[in-house]
Amino acid sequence: MRRKRVLPLAALMLCAPALAGTAPAAASPQTMPAPAPVPATAGPLRILLTNDDGYNAPGIRKAFERLTAAGHDVTIVAPLTNQSGTGTKMMSAPTLTVKHPEPKVWAVDGTPGDSVAFGLAEVFADGAPDLVVSGTNFGPNVAGLATHSGTVGGAVAALESGVPAIALSTGGLTAPDPVTTVNAMGPTLDFAVKLIDRLRARAPRSGPLLPKGVGLNVNHPVVGADGTGTAAGVSATFQDPQTLLEPDFTDSGDGTWKVTVKVVPRPAAKGGDIEAVSAGRIAVSPMNADWNTGPADHALASALLAGLRP
Repeated sequence: MRRKRVLPLAALMLCAPALAGTAPAAASPQTMPAPAPVPATAGPLRILLTNDDGYNAPGIRKAFERLTAAGHDVTIVAPLTNQSGTGTKMMSAPTLTVKHPEPKVWAVDGTPGDSVAFGLAEVFADGAPDLVVSGTNFGPNVAGLATHSGTVGGAVAALESGVPAIALSTGGLTAPDPVTTVNAMGPTLDFAVKLIDRLRARAPRSGPLLPKGVGLNVNHPVVGADGTGTAAGVSATFQDPQTLLEPDFTDSGDGTWKVTVKVVPRPAAKGGDIEAVSAGRIAVSPMNADWNTGPADHALASALLAGLRP
């Protein structure tokens, strides 16, 4: 069963016309009213910052600097080592090694989900953060990649605990160039700051930044030869249903199998995240933390089970 995002109308209203207002004027013909300014009394947001590339990776360090410069109170609680591709996995081990190498930085020897769980329970024991930001991740988390992404998994762990969350990723579908992608993390984080400001401006007074249980999966393309270009616009998208990665197994004859993986892109779904990123636009996909498929599929399952007995 493919996971679908079942979202309240408020989330879709938030993401579509509102975010289009952050794009260059040429990217959107719609004229939107400017958002109300964030009240000065609101104070800085308390942000738990995590990722799946490791607590010392360039993306999370750049995110820490940029979000702090924007006036937010940011604390890194992230994996000690690279945990890419761990998805929503949580170790559930009897012990967990945690290091505190510097102020505002905690390194957890576990997955992004473990890191968020530890951060919410211990680092933010005095009160939940206003927002969990996961990333920015090196490479895209679109289509089937998002389902298995540790970056998205960290955001999901926050949503499961009732904390608003944003997953940030930088990259396109081609093999990433490290230097260019790191450069593109600058525009990614500039947009993240604008997005957070927009959420603050539209959130109810003293209320959460996003509707309950809803997070945002943000994928920023690499634009320009050096990665510092400006995206063509912003699109409210959904997770494209294709898988992208195709594994191949070769029997070595000794009980082991050689595994290779190749990218096999298929036609992008209209309105999906792949279509947006491939067009040089920022894809913002609302997501939730459960596997419910919606009323129509529930009705189908009920009809299927009608009269069936143990």
